[in-house]
Amino acid sequence: MPTPPLAGGVAGPAHLRPLLDTVLAALHDGATRRGGPLPAGGPDITTRHLHHTTGPLIPDRGTGAHHALRTLVTALAEGAADPAHPHCAAHLHTPPLALAAAADLAASALNPSMDSWDQAPAASALEAALTTALAAEIYPHTQAPDALVTTGGTEANQLALLLARERHGPVQTICAANAHHSITRAAWLLGLPRPVVIPAPTGVMDTDALRDALTRHDGPLLVTATAGTTDTGQIDPLTDIADLTTTHNAELHIDAAYGGPLLFSPTHRHALRSLHRAHSVTLDLHKLGWQPASAGILAVPHRHDLDALHHHAPYLNADDDTDAGLPDLLGRSLRTTRRPDALKIAVTLQALGRDGLADLIDRTVATAHHLADLIDDNPALQLYDRPTISTVLFRPTHADDTTVATIRRALLTQGHAVLGRARTHDGLWLKATLLNPHTTPDDLRQLLGLVTHAHTDATTEGSTLR
Repeated sequence: MPTPPLAGGVAGPAHLRPLLDTVLAALHDGATRRGGPLPAGGPDITTRHLHHTTGPLIPDRGTGAHHALRTLVTALAEGAADPAHPHCAAHLHTPPLALAAAADLAASALNPSMDSWDQAPAASALEAALTTALAAEIYPHTQAPDALVTTGGTEANQLALLLARERHGPVQTICAANAHHSITRAAWLLGLPRPVVIPAPTGVMDTDALRDALTRHDGPLLVTATAGTTDTGQIDPLTDIADLTTTHNAELHIDAAYGGPLLFSPTHRHALRSLHRAHSVTLDLHKLGWQPASAGILAVPHRHDLDALHHHAPYLNADDDTDAGLPDLLGRSLRTTRRPDALKIAVTLQALGRDGLADLIDRTVATAHHLADLIDDNPALQLYDRPTISTVLFRPTHADDTTVATIRRALLTQGHAVLGRARTHDGLWLKATLLNPHTTPDDLRQLLGLVTHAHTDATTEGSTLR
């Protein structure tokens, strides 16, 4: 077998072009065979079909590039939960924009490693420009804000707690019951005290309980608020929380992984009032930013806030190289080798501009409100609350928790719809997290029809879910 060609260099694009034709045809064929938002049959059938289709993954004799691409990409697409399908709406799992995916291909072909300048000359400059620009969106009133590119909200939240620990020692974190699970996990990983968890009876942080917690606990204290919860999409009362942390001399981290991109919408940015008062902010553009994963951000108001992350490895950032002007990149992440995720983000922002991104956000939020209207108008369905961002909780009227769970699993097994689940003070709900700006009113009506049909099957005596 001849030596396989490379993706980079002058000849790389010519080698990629025919392979991409094979990949694109396989993506089309797989989606056509699937015919819905996910494969029908459930985990066992999907797994058996994948293994049967792909054959041995490490054969003695290779099958060749086109055959392997055609076989495996088709199998993956056929068995995918496709967030581009309007009935795939369970999670903060966005359908990536085509232009962002195309930019990601370029990043893969060039393969810069963002741990030293000599591996990523232009990519490191692009990342610095992007992170500075995004930080300025979050902190418009500070002179030198900065941001890091992360793998997502979990890593960004962990970094936020790490930086607070490096500033103050073993900080006591205070969060609400609606906080992302990564906050508690980060405290555990960093050897910090277990977070004090205060109530969120209406889905957002109870500020009276926060005041009591700040009064009862000695510093140093770090309050973590949420702008866009994973269950309901609600946003904590950021201004009230910021006021309390200021009064009690506590620091504030805001996990805006979901809701942060609302900053780009003149219509909706008011929901993030006081975001700039946080000591750190998490943002995920692979959620309400339509990027391929991963595209996380941790922003801070002052560049020196990141100094604690500095790390020295002579083969990557020797002192004399740094003194000679080569940028030191090791302090830009806890990871060493990492992809140039800034490229796809920068391409998207430049291509769409503020107006284009605002339009995507506004139409997505409007779609969620339209779904809520359809549910409100249907006596067979019950709406939990009006959506804050693009998450809508609902269930069949008078359905108990077992029925709600059964309906969700039935739709998954049938391959008809991917809906999430969320538990509130009054039981279990189906969760539609709408992130597809191409979703139409008819798509929404069909989705609700699937739910009501599955409910009928679940409650009809002697029937079985198909």
